Amino acid sequence: MAEERYRLLKAYKEEIVPALMKERGYKNVNEVPALNKIVLNMRMGDIKDNSKSISAAVKEFESICGQKALVTKAKKSVANFKLREGQVVGAKVTLRGKKMYEFFDKLVSIALPRVRDFRGISSKSFDGRGNYALGIKEHIIFPEISYELVEKVRGFDIDIVTTAKSDDDAKALLVKLGMPFKN
Repeated sequence: MAEERYRLLKAYKEEIVPALMKERGYKNVNEVPALNKIVLNMRMGDIKDNSKSISAAVKEFESICGQKALVTKAKKSVANFKLREGQVVGAKVTLRGKKMYEFFDKLVSIALPRVRDFRGISSKSFDGRGNYALGIKEHIIFPEISYELVEKVRGFDIDIVTTAKSDDDAKALLVKLGMPFKN
């Protein structure tokens, strides 16, 4: 069971690293780009004061991530947004190590193919330093979420941070890991 859970990590070490070294001409194993961390961020500004909805949304988010989420609060009060200092505005999770590879595998092999009319993701969301950002519109594409129990369909952001020096290297890594780019 544990072998299957971390199949992407095993494939990275045994197949992807040698393939990238051969294709890209890396001389050292440490030069090969790797996933550093995956940061997930869910905004919940529309909930405001309903603590029951906040806890339900955070529980769903935690079940997707497989890790406890850090609840983020407003730093300042903004009258135009009816926002008070200290009010819950979102939740975030930083995944590293085995959990990161497990989440990435679940994202590319299960969740993204479940998106309605899915044709691949854009290859234009790189930041210039080898990191990739992706927005998920509906959290119900993940298998942990039971559609009947969902109060409101929410979206969240996924930031994939790599050790790659350029966007081209990062894209090569993500393609080898199974990321379904359009072009």
